[in-house]
Formats: sequence, C-alpha cells, structure tokens
Amino acid sequence: MPPGCTTRFAPSPTGLLHLGHAHSALFAAQAARNGRFLLRIEDIDATRCRPEFTAALLEDLAWLGLAWAEPPRVQSTRMPQYRATLDGLARRGLLYPCFCTRGDIAAAITAAHGPMGGAAAIYPGTCRHLPRGEAEARIAQGQPYALRLDTARALAETGPLSFTDQIHGPRRCTPEAQGDVVLARKDIPASYHLCVTQDDAEQGVTLVTRGEDLLEATDIHRLLQGLMGWPEPLYAHHPLLTDAQGKRLAKRDQAPTLRAMRASGMNPGEVRAAAGFP
Repeated sequence: MPPGCTTRFAPSPTGLLHLGHAHSALFAAQAARNGRFLLRIEDIDATRCRPEFTAALLEDLAWLGLAWAEPPRVQSTRMPQYRATLDGLARRGLLYPCFCTRGDIAAAITAAHGPMGGAAAIYPGTCRHLPRGEAEARIAQGQPYALRLDTARALAETGPLSFTDQIHGPRRCTPEAQGDVVLARKDIPASYHLCVTQDDAEQGVTLVTRGEDLLEATDIHRLLQGLMGWPEPLYAHHPLLTDAQGKRLAKRDQAPTLRAMRASGMNPGEVRAAAGFP
C-alpha cells in the first residue's frame, strides 16, 4: 500500500458490527498506519439506520484498539451538500426523474429480454425521454420519483475511464453495464454512489479500501469523479471473510457480532486475530 495515504472505514449503522466489519476496518487502518485513518458513518437510509447502532459501532471499534484522525463524518447531516451536487448535475442535463415502480421496471425488462434474461438486465431507460412538461406535471402532482444519471450522456462528457486497484490491478471502467443508476429517491434523498464519492473527495481520501463486492460500483464512482472534477484515489478491494460453508459474513444472516464475541470473553487481540490481523 502507498505510504502516507488517507483511508476510511465507512459502516452503515443498520445493525451490530460483525467479524467482516472488523476485517475491513483493520485493513483500512493498517493501510494508513503511516498516514490518516478516518471513520465515516453512512446513515443516509433513515428507515434502517439507528442511533443505538452508531453508538455500538463507535464503542466496538474503540475496544478493538482503533482510533481515527478526526471526528467521524456523519452523512445524514450533509444532505444539503449532496443536494447541491445533484442540482448541479441536473442543470447540466445529466439527471432525469424516473417514475417507474419496481414492478414497472421488471415488466419492461421481461418484455425486452424474456422471463429468463430479465434478472440480469439493466433499467431500460423508460423515463429517459419523457417530455419535460410531462415530467414536471407529474412531480407537481406529487408522484414519487427517483433521479437517475443519464450514463450515456455522462460518458460523452468524461470519455473513457479506468482505475488502479492495489489488489486486482488496472481496470477499465464500464459504467454503461449498470445502466442509468439512481442517485436520489424520495425515501433516500441521496444515494450511496453519490454520497461515498463526494465524501471521499472532500475528505481527501487517497486510498479507498473496501470489500471486493463493491468492485463494480467503482465504475460509477469514477464516472462521478470525472463529471465533478474530483480527484481519483487508488483503490484496494479486499476479499470478504466467509463462514465455514464459504458464504460471506453478513448482518442479514446473523453473522457473529463483535459484541457477542466480547460477551463470550474474547479479548481485542483474539478478535483481531480472528479477523485476520494478529
């Protein structure tokens, strides 16, 4: 890893931290051992994030022996900044309102690709060419909508994109393979893609460390960086911890939590070793 880099660990407080989170946090902290390690609370989903989980993760990380270079950035306090970025993209004609429900999208994909190919297909752009007057009228009527990035138009501005991953090597970006991604919607007014990329730029993150399940998402993040003139960091998408059956550790599968390990009598060194950092 490059010396003197700035990294971050950015959990979402939707549950208690488990061993996979510990691995990711320790990986980032080790990469920044001669630089700066930051903590960011990614709590944009108000329907799932809870203050008690934020308090618990702060306690668990401190118990593990981690310390961050500055107070944690809390994304839910930064909605005006994300909105300003969205407004700027909209003024450039790079966003459009999408009124499709999940059922509408599934039906359109099935009609285009058949029932067997629909699962892997991308959003077909149903609302991309809605007349402006019709879209404005539907918004005025209170119809729920999302804001999608016009990926083809965005790529026409940025040109070809790539990034360097310290584990996976040089990679060419193909954000078009993910279609017109959602950057905001009614229940979550700014998406993960937007918030994480903007915060990395504003916080001076020079090495983004995270699980390899987010490798493809980086194509979208590079597109946003190109559009906004944000700096391009290096990346390191590490392998995910798995259980005895080879399945990734996840909150939804009740992976053993750090809190439970603490309660069982394990000390920080033992948990760090179990997370791959003896």
